[in-house]
Amino acid sequence: MKRTTTLRRMAVSALSVFVLLTLAAAVYSQSRPQRPKTTNEKKNQRPTGLTEEEIRKRAEERRLAEEAKNAVEDDDILEIKTEFVNVEAVVYNKKSGQIVTGLKRENFAIFEDGKKQEITNFAEPEAPITVSLVVEYSKWSEVFGYYGSSGQEYGHHEVIRPVAYFLSRFIQPPNDYASVIAFDMRPTPITDFTNDPNRLQAVVSLLLRNRPAFRENNLFDAVKFALVGGKGDAVVLENSEERKIEYGGMVDVNAPRRAIILVASGIDTFSRINYKDARKVIQAAGIPIYIISTGNLFYKMYEHRLPATDSITGMPGRLTFLQARNAMNTFAKESGGRHYEMTFPGELPTILNDINALMRHQYSLAYDLEESRPPGKKYDLEVKVDVNGDGKFDEKGFVVQHRPYFVTKEKDEDDK
Repeated sequence: MKRTTTLRRMAVSALSVFVLLTLAAAVYSQSRPQRPKTTNEKKNQRPTGLTEEEIRKRAEERRLAEEAKNAVEDDDILEIKTEFVNVEAVVYNKKSGQIVTGLKRENFAIFEDGKKQEITNFAEPEAPITVSLVVEYSKWSEVFGYYGSSGQEYGHHEVIRPVAYFLSRFIQPPNDYASVIAFDMRPTPITDFTNDPNRLQAVVSLLLRNRPAFRENNLFDAVKFALVGGKGDAVVLENSEERKIEYGGMVDVNAPRRAIILVASGIDTFSRINYKDARKVIQAAGIPIYIISTGNLFYKMYEHRLPATDSITGMPGRLTFLQARNAMNTFAKESGGRHYEMTFPGELPTILNDINALMRHQYSLAYDLEESRPPGKKYDLEVKVDVNGDGKFDEKGFVVQHRPYFVTKEKDEDDK
Protein backbone atom coordinates (compact mmCIF):
# COMPACT_ATOMS: atom_id res chain seq x y z
CA MET A 1 0.00 0.00 0.00
CA LYS A 2 2.82 2.40 0.90
CA ARG A 3 4.60 1.59 -2.33
CA THR A 4 1.45 2.30 -4.36
CA THR A 5 0.99 5.66 -2.58
CA THR A 6 4.63 6.56 -3.23
CA LEU A 7 4.29 5.75 -6.94
CA ARG A 8 1.16 7.88 -7.19
CA ARG A 9 2.94 10.81 -5.52
CA MET A 10 5.86 10.45 -7.91
CA ALA A 11 3.47 10.41 -10.89
CA VAL A 12 1.65 13.53 -9.65
CA SER A 13 4.96 15.34 -9.08
CA ALA A 14 6.21 14.43 -12.53
CA LEU A 15 2.95 15.63 -14.08
CA SER A 16 3.17 18.93 -12.13
CA VAL A 17 6.74 19.53 -13.31
CA PHE A 18 5.72 18.84 -16.90
CA VAL A 19 2.80 21.33 -16.68
CA LEU A 20 5.03 24.02 -15.14
CA LEU A 21 7.67 23.58 -17.83
CA THR A 22 4.99 23.79 -20.54
CA LEU A 23 3.53 26.99 -19.09
CA ALA A 24 6.98 28.53 -18.68
CA ALA A 25 7.81 27.78 -22.29
CA ALA A 26 4.53 29.33 -23.42
CA VAL A 27 5.09 32.50 -21.38
CA TYR A 28 8.66 32.83 -22.64
CA SER A 29 7.62 32.41 -26.27
CA GLN A 30 4.92 35.07 -25.85
CA SER A 31 7.11 37.65 -24.12
CA ARG A 32 10.30 37.37 -26.13
CA PRO A 33 10.97 40.21 -28.58
CA GLN A 34 10.27 40.01 -32.25
CA ARG A 35 13.24 38.65 -34.15
CA PRO A 36 14.10 39.65 -37.70
CA LYS A 37 13.89 36.94 -40.32
CA THR A 38 17.00 35.95 -42.23
CA THR A 39 16.35 37.36 -45.67
CA ASN A 40 17.95 39.71 -48.15
CA GLU A 41 15.44 42.37 -47.26
CA LYS A 42 15.78 45.09 -44.66
CA LYS A 43 16.93 43.71 -41.34
CA ASN A 44 14.08 44.84 -39.13
CA GLN A 45 11.00 42.84 -40.09
CA ARG A 46 7.72 44.39 -39.03
CA PRO A 47 4.71 43.15 -37.03
CA THR A 48 2.40 41.12 -39.22
CA GLY A 49 -1.36 41.41 -39.37
CA LEU A 50 -4.13 42.42 -41.72
CA THR A 51 -3.96 46.08 -42.67
CA GLU A 52 -6.93 48.08 -43.93
CA GLU A 53 -5.53 47.65 -47.44
CA GLU A 54 -5.44 43.86 -47.10
CA ILE A 55 -8.93 43.77 -45.61
CA ARG A 56 -10.17 45.91 -48.47
CA LYS A 57 -8.44 43.73 -51.05
CA ARG A 58 -10.09 40.63 -49.63
CA ALA A 59 -13.50 42.28 -49.71
CA GLU A 60 -12.85 43.37 -53.30
CA GLU A 61 -11.83 39.84 -54.26
CA ARG A 62 -15.07 38.46 -52.82
CA ARG A 63 -17.08 41.07 -54.73
CA LEU A 64 -15.30 40.32 -57.99
CA ALA A 65 -15.79 36.59 -57.50
CA GLU A 66 -19.51 37.14 -57.02
CA GLU A 67 -19.70 39.28 -60.15
CA ALA A 68 -17.78 36.69 -62.11
CA LYS A 69 -20.50 34.10 -61.44
CA ASN A 70 -23.12 36.27 -63.18
CA ALA A 71 -20.83 37.80 -65.80
CA VAL A 72 -21.55 37.59 -69.53
CA GLU A 73 -18.65 36.35 -71.63
CA ASP A 74 -16.94 39.03 -73.68
CA ASP A 75 -14.06 38.55 -76.08
CA ASP A 76 -12.72 42.01 -75.32
CA ILE A 77 -10.47 42.11 -72.24
CA LEU A 78 -9.94 45.36 -70.37
CA GLU A 79 -7.33 45.51 -67.61
CA ILE A 80 -8.06 48.07 -64.90
CA LYS A 81 -5.57 49.00 -62.18
CA THR A 82 -7.17 50.78 -59.24
CA GLU A 83 -5.32 52.88 -56.70
CA PHE A 84 -6.80 54.38 -53.58
CA VAL A 85 -6.04 56.93 -50.86
CA ASN A 86 -6.12 56.02 -47.15
CA VAL A 87 -6.99 58.65 -44.55
CA GLU A 88 -6.84 58.02 -40.80
CA ALA A 89 -9.18 60.31 -38.86
CA VAL A 90 -9.99 60.97 -35.20
CA VAL A 91 -13.17 62.83 -34.22
CA TYR A 92 -13.39 64.70 -30.92
CA ASN A 93 -15.57 67.36 -29.30
CA LYS A 94 -14.10 70.83 -29.76
CA LYS A 95 -15.03 72.03 -26.27
CA SER A 96 -14.56 68.97 -24.08
CA GLY A 97 -11.92 67.18 -26.12
CA GLN A 98 -13.85 63.90 -25.73
CA ILE A 99 -13.23 61.42 -28.54
CA VAL A 100 -16.31 60.35 -30.51
CA THR A 101 -16.68 56.61 -31.15
CA GLY A 102 -19.32 54.46 -32.83
CA LEU A 103 -19.55 56.46 -36.07
CA LYS A 104 -20.35 54.76 -39.39
CA ARG A 105 -19.37 55.32 -43.00
CA GLU A 106 -22.48 57.47 -43.54
CA ASN A 107 -21.27 59.96 -40.91
CA PHE A 108 -18.17 60.92 -42.95
CA ALA A 109 -17.38 62.73 -46.19
CA ILE A 110 -13.97 63.14 -47.89
CA PHE A 111 -13.09 66.03 -50.18
CA GLU A 112 -10.04 66.18 -52.45
CA ASP A 113 -9.26 69.71 -53.64
CA GLY A 114 -12.86 70.60 -52.71
CA LYS A 115 -14.40 67.74 -54.71
CA LYS A 116 -16.35 65.13 -52.76
CA GLN A 117 -15.08 61.57 -53.10
CA GLU A 118 -16.95 58.32 -52.65
CA ILE A 119 -15.77 56.44 -49.55
CA THR A 120 -15.09 52.92 -50.82
CA ASN A 121 -13.56 51.52 -47.64
CA PHE A 122 -14.32 52.16 -43.99
CA ALA A 123 -13.02 50.57 -40.79
CA GLU A 124 -13.91 51.43 -37.22
CA PRO A 125 -11.18 52.05 -34.64
CA GLU A 126 -9.13 49.07 -33.51
CA ALA A 127 -7.15 48.82 -30.29
CA PRO A 128 -3.66 47.47 -31.24
CA ILE A 129 -1.00 50.08 -31.99
CA THR A 130 2.48 50.00 -33.50
CA VAL A 131 4.57 53.04 -32.60
CA SER A 132 8.13 54.31 -33.02
CA LEU A 133 9.41 56.55 -30.23
CA VAL A 134 12.03 58.97 -31.55
CA VAL A 135 13.92 60.73 -28.76
CA GLU A 136 16.46 63.56 -28.87
CA TYR A 137 19.54 62.37 -26.95
CA SER A 138 22.10 65.16 -27.29
CA LYS A 139 24.19 67.53 -25.21
CA TRP A 140 21.74 70.36 -25.82
CA SER A 141 18.81 68.31 -24.50
CA GLU A 142 20.96 67.57 -21.44
CA VAL A 143 21.64 71.30 -20.91
CA PHE A 144 17.96 72.25 -21.33
CA GLY A 145 16.81 69.58 -18.89
CA TYR A 146 19.47 70.29 -16.26
CA TYR A 147 18.95 74.05 -16.08
CA GLY A 148 15.19 73.71 -16.54
CA SER A 149 15.11 71.63 -13.35
CA SER A 150 17.47 74.09 -11.62
CA GLY A 151 20.03 71.30 -11.34
CA GLN A 152 17.67 69.01 -9.39
CA GLU A 153 18.07 66.08 -11.82
CA TYR A 154 20.20 64.85 -14.71
CA GLY A 155 19.33 66.82 -17.81
CA HIS A 156 18.61 63.89 -20.11
CA HIS A 157 15.86 62.68 -17.75
CA GLU A 158 13.53 65.24 -19.35
CA VAL A 159 13.56 63.39 -22.68
CA ILE A 160 13.78 59.86 -21.23
CA ARG A 161 10.81 60.27 -18.87
CA PRO A 162 8.11 60.34 -21.64
CA VAL A 163 9.65 57.28 -23.30
CA ALA A 164 9.81 55.30 -20.07
CA TYR A 165 6.26 56.25 -19.08
CA PHE A 166 4.75 55.30 -22.44
CA LEU A 167 6.61 52.00 -22.81
CA SER A 168 5.68 50.86 -19.30
CA ARG A 169 2.04 51.99 -19.29
CA PHE A 170 0.66 51.74 -22.82
CA ILE A 171 2.41 48.96 -24.75
CA GLN A 172 0.30 45.87 -24.12
CA PRO A 173 1.33 42.48 -25.55
CA PRO A 174 0.61 40.52 -27.61
CA ASN A 175 -0.76 42.96 -30.22
CA ASP A 176 1.00 46.27 -29.44
CA TYR A 177 4.54 46.89 -30.65
CA ALA A 178 7.07 49.66 -30.06
CA SER A 179 10.52 50.58 -31.33
CA VAL A 180 12.86 53.27 -29.99
CA ILE A 181 15.25 55.47 -31.97
CA ALA A 182 17.61 57.92 -30.23
CA PHE A 183 19.33 60.68 -32.18
CA ASP A 184 21.98 63.35 -31.82
CA MET A 185 24.18 63.81 -34.89
CA ARG A 186 22.67 60.62 -36.35
CA PRO A 187 19.68 58.38 -35.55
CA THR A 188 20.45 55.12 -33.75
CA PRO A 189 17.83 52.34 -33.31
CA ILE A 190 17.91 51.14 -29.70
CA THR A 191 15.41 48.32 -30.26
CA ASP A 192 13.36 47.15 -33.18
CA PHE A 193 9.64 46.48 -32.75
CA THR A 194 8.92 44.43 -29.66
CA ASN A 195 6.41 44.07 -26.85
CA ASP A 196 8.68 42.19 -24.46
CA PRO A 197 8.59 44.05 -21.10
CA ASN A 198 12.18 43.03 -20.38
CA ARG A 199 13.39 44.43 -23.69
CA LEU A 200 11.48 47.67 -23.17
CA GLN A 201 12.93 48.02 -19.67
CA ALA A 202 16.41 47.41 -21.11
CA VAL A 203 15.87 50.36 -23.46
CA VAL A 204 15.09 52.72 -20.59
CA SER A 205 17.99 51.42 -18.51
CA LEU A 206 20.39 51.91 -21.41
CA LEU A 207 19.30 55.51 -21.92
CA LEU A 208 19.50 56.28 -18.19
CA ARG A 209 22.95 54.88 -17.49
CA ASN A 210 24.56 56.54 -20.52
CA ARG A 211 25.10 60.21 -21.25
CA PRO A 212 24.70 62.10 -24.53
CA ALA A 213 27.95 62.36 -26.49
CA PHE A 214 27.29 65.05 -29.12
CA ARG A 215 25.44 68.34 -29.08
CA GLU A 216 24.16 68.23 -32.67
CA ASN A 217 20.38 67.76 -33.00
CA ASN A 218 19.83 66.33 -36.47
CA LEU A 219 16.07 66.32 -36.08
CA PHE A 220 15.12 66.34 -39.77
CA ASP A 221 17.35 63.36 -40.54
CA ALA A 222 15.91 61.44 -37.59
CA VAL A 223 12.30 62.04 -38.69
CA LYS A 224 13.10 60.86 -42.20
CA PHE A 225 14.91 57.79 -40.87
CA ALA A 226 11.97 56.84 -38.63
CA LEU A 227 9.44 57.23 -41.45
CA VAL A 228 11.16 55.81 -44.55
CA GLY A 229 14.27 54.12 -43.13
CA GLY A 230 17.72 53.99 -44.65
CA LYS A 231 21.24 52.89 -43.82
CA GLY A 232 22.08 53.51 -40.18
CA ASP A 233 23.69 52.15 -37.05
CA ALA A 234 22.89 48.55 -36.13
CA VAL A 235 20.15 48.01 -33.55
CA VAL A 236 21.89 48.46 -30.19
CA LEU A 237 20.14 45.72 -28.21
CA GLU A 238 20.61 43.16 -30.96
CA ASN A 239 24.36 43.13 -30.24
CA SER A 240 25.04 42.66 -33.93
CA GLU A 241 28.58 42.29 -35.24
CA GLU A 242 27.65 44.60 -38.11
CA ARG A 243 28.11 48.32 -37.50
CA LYS A 244 25.62 49.41 -40.17
CA ILE A 245 22.35 47.92 -41.38
CA GLU A 246 19.59 48.79 -43.82
CA TYR A 247 16.74 49.87 -41.56
CA GLY A 248 13.11 49.87 -42.67
CA GLY A 249 10.96 52.86 -41.75
CA MET A 250 7.43 53.06 -40.44
CA VAL A 251 6.01 53.19 -43.98
CA ASP A 252 7.08 49.53 -44.37
CA VAL A 253 5.24 48.41 -41.24
CA ASN A 254 2.36 46.03 -41.86
CA ALA A 255 0.06 47.07 -39.01
CA PRO A 256 -3.39 48.67 -38.77
CA ARG A 257 -2.52 51.53 -36.38
CA ARG A 258 0.85 53.21 -36.93
CA ALA A 259 2.27 56.39 -35.41
CA ILE A 260 5.45 58.21 -34.45
CA ILE A 261 5.95 59.75 -31.00
CA LEU A 262 8.67 62.41 -31.23
CA VAL A 263 10.26 63.67 -28.00
CA ALA A 264 12.55 66.58 -28.88
CA SER A 265 13.21 70.30 -28.50
CA GLY A 266 12.50 70.92 -32.19
CA ILE A 267 15.95 72.46 -32.78
CA ASP A 268 17.86 71.15 -35.79
CA THR A 269 21.54 71.97 -36.11
CA PHE A 270 23.26 69.74 -38.65
CA SER A 271 20.83 67.66 -40.75
CA ARG A 272 21.62 66.58 -44.29
CA ILE A 273 18.10 67.43 -45.41
CA ASN A 274 16.47 70.79 -44.81
CA TYR A 275 13.13 71.78 -43.32
CA LYS A 276 11.39 71.77 -46.70
CA ASP A 277 12.59 68.25 -47.50
CA ALA A 278 11.49 67.00 -44.09
CA ARG A 279 7.99 68.36 -44.71
CA LYS A 280 7.83 66.53 -48.05
CA VAL A 281 8.76 63.24 -46.39
CA ILE A 282 6.11 63.74 -43.71
CA GLN A 283 3.40 64.66 -46.20
CA ALA A 284 4.16 61.68 -48.44
CA ALA A 285 4.30 59.17 -45.56
CA GLY A 286 0.83 59.99 -44.24
CA ILE A 287 1.67 58.64 -40.76
CA PRO A 288 0.58 60.72 -37.73
CA ILE A 289 3.37 62.21 -35.61
CA TYR A 290 2.55 63.01 -31.99
CA ILE A 291 5.12 65.48 -30.68
CA ILE A 292 6.15 66.16 -27.09
CA SER A 293 8.43 69.18 -27.27
CA THR A 294 11.01 69.60 -24.50
CA GLY A 295 13.17 72.52 -23.35
CA ASN A 296 10.14 74.74 -22.78
CA LEU A 297 10.76 75.23 -19.06
CA PHE A 298 14.37 76.17 -19.79
CA TYR A 299 13.23 78.71 -22.39
CA LYS A 300 10.64 80.29 -20.07
CA MET A 301 13.16 80.57 -17.23
CA TYR A 302 16.05 81.99 -19.28
CA GLU A 303 14.40 83.71 -22.25
CA HIS A 304 15.37 87.13 -20.95
CA ARG A 305 19.04 86.09 -20.86
CA LEU A 306 19.19 84.55 -24.32
CA PRO A 307 20.40 86.55 -27.34
CA ALA A 308 18.05 87.14 -30.24
CA THR A 309 20.08 84.81 -32.48
CA ASP A 310 22.49 81.94 -31.79
CA SER A 311 25.61 82.99 -29.92
CA ILE A 312 29.19 82.29 -30.99
CA THR A 313 29.29 79.43 -28.45
CA GLY A 314 26.40 77.72 -30.23
CA MET A 315 23.79 78.50 -27.57
CA PRO A 316 20.42 78.74 -29.36
CA GLY A 317 18.85 82.18 -29.36
CA ARG A 318 15.25 83.22 -28.95
CA LEU A 319 14.59 83.08 -32.68
CA THR A 320 15.83 79.47 -32.83
CA PHE A 321 13.40 78.42 -30.09
CA LEU A 322 10.53 80.14 -31.90
CA GLN A 323 11.46 78.44 -35.18
CA ALA A 324 11.60 75.09 -33.37
CA ARG A 325 8.07 75.58 -32.03
CA ASN A 326 6.75 76.48 -35.49
CA ALA A 327 8.46 73.44 -37.03
CA MET A 328 6.89 71.13 -34.44
CA ASN A 329 3.44 72.62 -35.03
CA THR A 330 3.83 72.14 -38.79
CA PHE A 331 5.08 68.54 -38.53
CA ALA A 332 2.18 67.57 -36.27
CA LYS A 333 -0.46 69.27 -38.41
CA GLU A 334 0.75 68.00 -41.78
CA SER A 335 1.05 64.43 -40.52
CA GLY A 336 -2.39 64.34 -38.89
CA GLY A 337 -0.91 64.20 -35.37
CA ARG A 338 -0.72 66.72 -32.52
CA HIS A 339 1.89 68.86 -30.79
CA TYR A 340 2.14 69.02 -26.99
CA GLU A 341 4.38 71.69 -25.49
CA MET A 342 5.42 70.05 -22.23
CA THR A 343 6.64 72.45 -19.56
CA PHE A 344 6.39 70.56 -16.25
CA PRO A 345 6.76 66.80 -15.59
CA GLY A 346 3.32 66.78 -13.98
CA GLU A 347 1.75 67.35 -17.42
CA LEU A 348 3.16 64.12 -18.79
CA PRO A 349 0.47 61.59 -17.68
CA THR A 350 -2.29 63.69 -19.24
CA ILE A 351 -0.33 64.15 -22.49
CA LEU A 352 0.49 60.46 -22.91
CA ASN A 353 -3.03 59.34 -22.02
CA ASP A 354 -4.32 61.71 -24.70
CA ILE A 355 -1.85 60.40 -27.31
CA ASN A 356 -2.73 56.79 -26.51
CA ALA A 357 -6.46 57.51 -26.85
CA LEU A 358 -6.01 59.30 -30.17
CA MET A 359 -3.92 56.48 -31.65
CA ARG A 360 -6.42 53.80 -30.62
CA HIS A 361 -9.50 55.60 -31.93
CA GLN A 362 -8.64 56.33 -35.55
CA TYR A 363 -11.26 55.74 -38.23
CA SER A 364 -9.79 54.38 -41.45
CA LEU A 365 -11.30 55.87 -44.61
CA ALA A 366 -10.34 55.32 -48.24
CA TYR A 367 -11.45 56.38 -51.71
CA ASP A 368 -10.45 55.19 -55.18
CA LEU A 369 -8.39 57.24 -57.62
CA GLU A 370 -10.48 57.09 -60.75
CA GLU A 371 -7.73 58.44 -62.99
CA SER A 372 -3.94 58.36 -63.03
CA ARG A 373 -2.16 61.23 -61.30
CA PRO A 374 1.21 62.82 -62.05
CA PRO A 375 3.91 61.64 -59.62
CA GLY A 376 4.91 63.86 -56.71
CA LYS A 377 1.82 66.09 -56.88
CA LYS A 378 0.10 67.27 -53.68
CA TYR A 379 -3.68 67.37 -53.21
CA ASP A 380 -5.63 68.96 -50.35
CA LEU A 381 -7.69 66.59 -48.22
CA GLU A 382 -10.62 67.49 -45.99
CA VAL A 383 -12.71 65.11 -43.91
CA LYS A 384 -16.07 66.30 -42.57
CA VAL A 385 -18.33 64.57 -40.07
CA ASP A 386 -22.07 64.48 -39.43
CA VAL A 387 -22.19 63.13 -35.90
CA ASN A 388 -25.98 63.23 -35.48
CA GLY A 389 -26.77 61.92 -38.96
CA ASP A 390 -29.07 64.86 -39.70
CA GLY A 391 -27.46 65.63 -43.07
CA LYS A 392 -25.48 68.63 -41.80
CA PHE A 393 -21.75 68.65 -41.14
CA ASP A 394 -20.82 69.42 -37.52
CA GLU A 395 -17.91 71.76 -38.21
CA LYS A 396 -18.49 74.04 -35.21
CA GLY A 397 -18.89 71.48 -32.45
CA PHE A 398 -16.49 68.74 -33.54
CA VAL A 399 -12.96 68.46 -34.89
CA VAL A 400 -11.80 65.84 -37.37
CA GLN A 401 -8.06 65.28 -36.98
CA HIS A 402 -6.44 63.89 -40.14
CA ARG A 403 -3.60 64.53 -42.56
CA PRO A 404 -4.37 67.55 -44.74
CA TYR A 405 -2.53 66.39 -47.88
CA PHE A 406 -2.24 63.44 -50.21
CA VAL A 407 0.97 63.21 -52.26
CA THR A 408 1.25 60.85 -55.22
CA LYS A 409 4.24 58.55 -55.24
CA GLU A 410 7.37 59.43 -57.13
CA LYS A 411 8.30 57.13 -60.00
CA ASP A 412 10.64 54.26 -59.20
CA GLU A 413 13.79 53.84 -61.20
CA ASP A 414 12.25 50.90 -63.03
CA ASP A 415 9.28 53.02 -64.12
CA LYS A 416 11.34 55.90 -65.47
